[in-house]
Amino acid sequence: QVQLVESGGGLVQPGGSLRLSCAASGSFSGIYPMGWYRQTPTKQRELVAAIGSGGITNYADSVKGRFTISRDNAKITVYLQMNSLKPEDTAVYYCKLTRGNLGYWGQGTQVTVSS
Repeated sequence: QVQLVESGGGLVQPGGSLRLSCAASGSFSGIYPMGWYRQTPTKQRELVAAIGSGGITNYADSVKGRFTISRDNAKITVYLQMNSLKPEDTAVYYCKLTRGNLGYWGQGTQVTVSS
């Protein structure tokens, strides 16, 4: 079983920054691909950024150059540094860990970009 807990969301003005964290726990070992997704009431859940077990990253075109994903394998934690935030970044952000053909999700954290 894997549990994921996100934190760091909140309200920020356009142009501001936030850092999301996702801590994984449970009865498992190893390093697995992890990623951040986001969803709004009018859009399907979409990939924002992902990081492989070897550290290779990929980003949605809409966030390239503004967001950075990183991981701390010792803490089994993945981070999403979000800079130059825009109103269209407003969404619930979810963390995902992929182990084999199984995906585990966190409960989500709200990010609101508004003046």
